[in-house]
Amino acid sequence: MEKNSINLVPKYLFLTRGLGHDKEKLKSFEYALENAGVARFNLVSVSSIIPPGCKMISREKGLKLLQDGQIVFGVFARCCSNERGRLISASIGCALPADKNTYGYISEHDAYGQTAKEAGDYAEDLAASMLAGALGLTFDPEKSWNERKQIWRISGKIVRTTNITQTALVKKGMWSTVFAAAVFVL
Repeated sequence: MEKNSINLVPKYLFLTRGLGHDKEKLKSFEYALENAGVARFNLVSVSSIIPPGCKMISREKGLKLLQDGQIVFGVFARCCSNERGRLISASIGCALPADKNTYGYISEHDAYGQTAKEAGDYAEDLAASMLAGALGLTFDPEKSWNERKQIWRISGKIVRTTNITQTALVKKGMWSTVFAAAVFVL
């Protein structure tokens, strides 16, 4: 690496989520970011790769490693609505390979009408499916997530899958925003 180059390969990753309600759409988003603990950063959306060797840490530890105003990279899911009673969800799924020298995957998912379990399972399945494809694992997309999860774990190539999901019912006269994120720390 050159003397003046910047290494942008993340060392750590943490998951977070948040929820916000307000009469204004933008304020509901701001409150969701505050609730997730990331409103004080300049967020930059990136695609879906977890670098080899990137370690998953707690939200608390991750936030301590960042400073106010810092440019922070991550994968973000967001859903908002002002339709009273509407169920909204935002979810991040992660799939980590057993081989620490191989990259993993992150997926983002947002939906209307899905419970936290449905949205979380969907995002987790999506990340695992992308990783399975990259690893050359064959699978039947018609099989249930639980069946595929079991097959991939038995193969020994996918060691861990997880998700973080935020849902909400939209309040009368308000905008509601749900937010989920996989945040990278350099």
